[in-house]
Amino acid sequence: MAETRSCEFGISGKERAAAADSFEGDDEIFVAKKFMLPTLAVAPAAWENDPAASLASLRHEFGEHGGINMSIEASATFTVMEPETMRRMFTGELGPDRDFFTYSRHFNPTVLNLGRQVAALEGTEAAYCTASGMAAISSVMLQLCSSGGHVVASATVYGGTHALLTHFLPRTCNITTTFVDITDHQAVKNAIVERRTKVLFFESISNPTLTVAGIPELSKLAHDKGTMVVVDNTFSPMVLSPARLGADVVVHSMSKFISGGADVIAGAVCGPASLLNSMMDLHQGSLMLLGPTMNAKAAFELSERIPHLGLRMKEHCLRAMEYATRMKKMGLRVVYPGLEDHPQHHLLKSMANKGYGFGGLLCVDMESEEKANRLMHHLQNSSQFGLIAVSLGYYETLMSCSGSSTSSELNSEEKALAGISPGLVRMSIGYTGTLEQKWSQFERAISRTMDSIL
Repeated sequence: MAETRSCEFGISGKERAAAADSFEGDDEIFVAKKFMLPTLAVAPAAWENDPAASLASLRHEFGEHGGINMSIEASATFTVMEPETMRRMFTGELGPDRDFFTYSRHFNPTVLNLGRQVAALEGTEAAYCTASGMAAISSVMLQLCSSGGHVVASATVYGGTHALLTHFLPRTCNITTTFVDITDHQAVKNAIVERRTKVLFFESISNPTLTVAGIPELSKLAHDKGTMVVVDNTFSPMVLSPARLGADVVVHSMSKFISGGADVIAGAVCGPASLLNSMMDLHQGSLMLLGPTMNAKAAFELSERIPHLGLRMKEHCLRAMEYATRMKKMGLRVVYPGLEDHPQHHLLKSMANKGYGFGGLLCVDMESEEKANRLMHHLQNSSQFGLIAVSLGYYETLMSCSGSSTSSELNSEEKALAGISPGLVRMSIGYTGTLEQKWSQFERAISRTMDSIL
């Protein structure tokens, strides 16, 4: 590969870009600020059914001094060579697409690179990375809906999302939501009011009941009424690609599987470039004006983890499938989309990207909160099978009783409508230790739990 780094002492890539912009015709004396690996001459359609292949098609960002990892651009603000350049940047004539940056609340090179990775992962035109998953969801809703707007949403969504739609948006913005059973397509269709309902929102695999949404059909019926489809794909990166199945926007809490380390809070909005550009508008953009900005250091951390997300998801899913099968044989009430008796098993199989399994979460319904707590106590404190903690996607198994934790924002009636029983234990299956080692720990804990119940 030809060397493309500059040997001009004291002249930065930005200075070269500014000079090149001022002196057209002398481009040969200026070298690119970044250099990249050759890309495969294969049409993107060849990769559209495998997110890992889409990620591998991206250019590789090298470090400022030729490091194999990209540099972290930790600056809050950026300099220019000439005052006139600043004016041109604020009028939109020069921007990040030409390597011109002003302020990291707007755009940051390191965060933008992560956005390209997430867009490739989800098969969308663009993506913008935010400080949290809730920041991503809130920003999308506020961009797509105005005062008096209407949302139709699945009755089974993350508790924070439910609270946003039920309480915060009606109080502050006069945006109301109708909750429906997302598996009842006729009810969804009836709830969408043409020219008033702006968003149909649901999770690809719901939190915590693991209900699978029929993304292609739901997208079609929403589009027929002029409604945008927003899908939270936090539970199933790599497994499902909602945009390729018809959704308009995909949101993520990247704190979960994409991070994999339970040490970063982050989110993402993936969708059409026109939408993301409108969200970054100086006067009307929710991302621009609310400022849910991702830190460049967090972006760097995540960008280094995405390349092995596919491998991690396969192991999460493989173990979840094996444990769910064995738990079912023990007589436990198990919910897992990979089991053939799951109501949407065949639906998920028809939509899923091949080779990534059926998701890394399963649920065990212990019927009562007391029994659920006993099980979790023994799983953590007697056998070290997992950790009692919220969140998911960690390399250790995490478990929580959803009704009294991540879905506690819902009242009793709302929980019943969502199908959340008092004893539902949600488990995010990790991959540390050997499968048989961890299974023996589960057996020991379940034995002690049953002994204490009897």
